[in-house]
Amino acid sequence: MNEKTEDINDITKSAEQGNANAQYNLGVMYLEGELITQDHKQAVKWFTKSAEQGNANAQYNLGVMYLEGELITQDYKQAVKWFTKSAEQGNANAQYTLGVMYLEGELITQDYKQAVKWFTKVAEQGNANAQYNLGVMCSKGEGVIQDYNQAAKWFTKSAEQGNANAQLNLGEMYSSGKGVTKDYRKAETWFTKSAEQGDSKAQYNLGVMYANGNVGIQDNNKAYMYFNISAYNGNFEKAIANREKIGRLLSIEKINNAQKLSRDWIESHNQNV
Repeated sequence: MNEKTEDINDITKSAEQGNANAQYNLGVMYLEGELITQDHKQAVKWFTKSAEQGNANAQYNLGVMYLEGELITQDYKQAVKWFTKSAEQGNANAQYTLGVMYLEGELITQDYKQAVKWFTKVAEQGNANAQYNLGVMCSKGEGVIQDYNQAAKWFTKSAEQGNANAQLNLGEMYSSGKGVTKDYRKAETWFTKSAEQGDSKAQYNLGVMYANGNVGIQDNNKAYMYFNISAYNGNFEKAIANREKIGRLLSIEKINNAQKLSRDWIESHNQNV
């Protein structure tokens, strides 16, 4: 008997004796086909046994299985049940998943207060997507009293972790002065970070700022460049209209240069089609 076989036998024996962690580990092994022949029915069996004893990871995995309905009969009520049990023990994945389900209201009854509750728990653990979602809900007054200061707080936390949507929203707050002191330089910084991740709206907003001279001297070359990049990334109507408007103020030579700058920018930021 080799070492791997001994490990499997030890885990199986412990699982059969009721050890919840061993049951969870055995479920993972059957699910992934790790050291043992893949068997999804056995995975469900052992996750269920472990989950019923309170193992948060098993509860989360079982929730995913019921949600997806690929390895077990799809059952959204069971999914919510197991996600909730796991989330109540602090499982961040379960908390975030519940938040999304309550926010979207497609699979369960929409409940913004529940969404805020679970997003807050996982956001406080540092989840950037939850922080972004909380920022949106605070800015819209969904599930909480509308509070732009709180929205800015959560957008900042998320943006600092690299969330492009949060960076865009934070840029818009600095541009408008909602929830923060109006600051075009900070708006430019956050729009740029978002734009570099491919957000076409952030690219468009940069074009507007340079066209209006919000961050110093008006720069139509940069404005044309960012409108061009935004149009390339799908923001067709508004970006193209503004690009053409700016283009009428530039010489052919400057337009050609701005187009080259656009191509170079797109290539350097790996945004090629």
